[in-house]
Amino acid sequence: MSIPASRGRTMAIVAGSVVVAVLALWIQNAIVPYSKPFWGLFDNQLDLDVYRAGAQTVLDGDKLYDAKLLGQMDYTYTPFSIFGFIPFAWMSMTVARVVWIGGILVALYFTIMISFRSLGRSPTLALRAVAVALVTVMMLLEPVRTTIWYGQINVFLMAIVLADLLRPDGARLRGVATGLTAGIKLTPMLFAVYLLVIRNTRAAVGVVAGFVGSVLLGFAILPSTSWDYWTSKLRDPDRVGTPQTPGNQSIRGLLANLGHTNEPNGLLWILLVLVGFTLGIGAAVVAHRAGQELLALSLVGMTSCAISPMAWGHHWVWFVPLAVVALNWISDAGRSASSRIVVGVMVVGGFLAAFSWRTYLGYATWQFNQTRDDAYLIGLFFKHGSVGWLDWFVWEPYVWVFVVTCVVVLIAGARLRAPAKPAEVQAE
Repeated sequence: MSIPASRGRTMAIVAGSVVVAVLALWIQNAIVPYSKPFWGLFDNQLDLDVYRAGAQTVLDGDKLYDAKLLGQMDYTYTPFSIFGFIPFAWMSMTVARVVWIGGILVALYFTIMISFRSLGRSPTLALRAVAVALVTVMMLLEPVRTTIWYGQINVFLMAIVLADLLRPDGARLRGVATGLTAGIKLTPMLFAVYLLVIRNTRAAVGVVAGFVGSVLLGFAILPSTSWDYWTSKLRDPDRVGTPQTPGNQSIRGLLANLGHTNEPNGLLWILLVLVGFTLGIGAAVVAHRAGQELLALSLVGMTSCAISPMAWGHHWVWFVPLAVVALNWISDAGRSASSRIVVGVMVVGGFLAAFSWRTYLGYATWQFNQTRDDAYLIGLFFKHGSVGWLDWFVWEPYVWVFVVTCVVVLIAGARLRAPAKPAEVQAE
């Protein structure tokens, strides 16, 4: 009995996805063995522990922003953010770790699926298999890997923003959820600026309303803590980390790392931030006008990282929806062969730039307030000094990926528009 062509294609895609997922998980183990104490992918979760400690500090009635959490860490998010972390303070760290990591993986899958659906792809079995495989592949990127390893929050915020702003114009309360994410971590407020630029005033107001609501709720429940944060601690960017740090993947980090200083020129930084803002928002507007809203939102997310005073590698999880845009383009038979090749080359280059390159230190080092026998440092930026003539790129690969992506989008312009009949993944 013959197998229908559509069913056979679905089975082939599912089988291929399984192979890709297994290979990606094997590579992940080759980078750092899962069983390696502290350095393994599912070990550490330092930031999750900080979130829990911050919540416990509030529950105990102590001052959140004066406390040294876990003996050394400052709490850097808003008072409103604490409300989401309190349930994890009630759990043991073991349980919290499982719930948090599981949540990150689900959020990654959700992000990939809503990204494909926004591009017109049907949620078939084949597409779901591809999405699962892509979760494992994206875990090979330093921003995603360290999000899991640290127990970071950025994937959750990104998923909420995309789920909110990929809804149709005029959707009820569109923008409010994005504003609430800005009430946790300020950078999503840039989406309000983007929405104003494209004249979507209603959604921009929604973002502002969500943000203001989060601030007011913080003041209502934690008045003194909120006053301390909004009048004092917010103005101290160094609470997040010192500028001259290999992991600081921002324009300020570029100036600090290339200039070998913790006090980069303030005027030059502001000028470059204005350039980065104009480049990123300009490219996002071009993408929006071409009907590429997912690309536009990805660019805004990347812009927020580039212009921030401090942007750790794990902030750049916006590479995930960007990758979906690129893969959708490559698989679209309606696109020209030359453009698919160009995008393919960019995908490979971007993947290599953001890959979880390992730097192994086989001697005792001071890591996270503790001496460790060895160290597995993850990220291309830890390779600085190994290729002298490329140091300008190795120090800040994510900033340069951002710049190249924006320039390409600006050059492409109207050619970003979808073909009249876009190819879709079909399966029965």
